[in-house]
Amino acid sequence: MNTELVCWRCGATLDDLPLPFARLAECRNCRTELHVCRMCQYYDRSVAKSCREPVADEVNDKERANFCGYFTPRPRAHVPGNERPADAAQAALDALFGKPAPTADDEASAAKRELEDLFRPREPDGRGRS
Repeated sequence: MNTELVCWRCGATLDDLPLPFARLAECRNCRTELHVCRMCQYYDRSVAKSCREPVADEVNDKERANFCGYFTPRPRAHVPGNERPADAAQAALDALFGKPAPTADDEASAAKRELEDLFRPREPDGRGRS
């Protein structure tokens, strides 16, 4: 059985974060808060208050950090479609106007070029980088 903890929003692994999660712990990939109902093993939209813990206080915003003492991180909490609405909207606009969606390789290549430009030696006449 896979018990790997992943971010509820983006699916990035959380193996490098210490347990128990601090109240304001964030995913290192998407910066979303982790001590939230959506990340908890008791979270269940099919029951009252979306929580299977009967004595827990109700939390109105299931995607914001809270003080619930019953919080227990849920393995495999990521469900595709949890992405931020702005990301989905940007992807829809890009598709509408014909802009191809960036791939991880494109982003990695761009980051590598920026890094190489940053450390490129200066020209002998003292001019800066081009």
